[in-house]
Amino acid sequence: MIIVSACLLGENCKYSGGNNRAENVIKYLEDKEYILVCPEQLGGLSTPRDPSEIITSGKKDGHDVLEGSVKVLSNKGMDVTSNFIKGAEETLKIAKKYNAKKAILKAGSPSCGYKKIYDGTFCGNKIKGMGVTAAILNKENIALLDEDDI
Repeated sequence: MIIVSACLLGENCKYSGGNNRAENVIKYLEDKEYILVCPEQLGGLSTPRDPSEIITSGKKDGHDVLEGSVKVLSNKGMDVTSNFIKGAEETLKIAKKYNAKKAILKAGSPSCGYKKIYDGTFCGNKIKGMGVTAAILNKENIALLDEDDI
């Protein structure tokens, strides 16, 4: 079983209300079993919603959010850390329930990015780091991929 970011399969759950449909991911999954997730929705955030970023200092990322030393804030300064943690935990519950060994996640997302995330300035700059959901799945030894890896 594979966990997949729902936005990659055309579900309109992206913060803007749209999606990140990735034809290469859709084709890759044609003969595989998978489950769609949107950690931000699972965490109780609406669609559409204000964009959020992990507020970083140095190389802080989703691991630090889970440890409580970093926050996730919307571009309007609203603290949505608890929503991101809840969404990550709910995604992990689904992964465990279905014995998922792999996840295909949205690159750059503060939830799902696993190579790079936005730096917390809301200026479009990316730094090496992991989103909150990616961090919790990685800790559980679930193999992480994004749409660029497929």
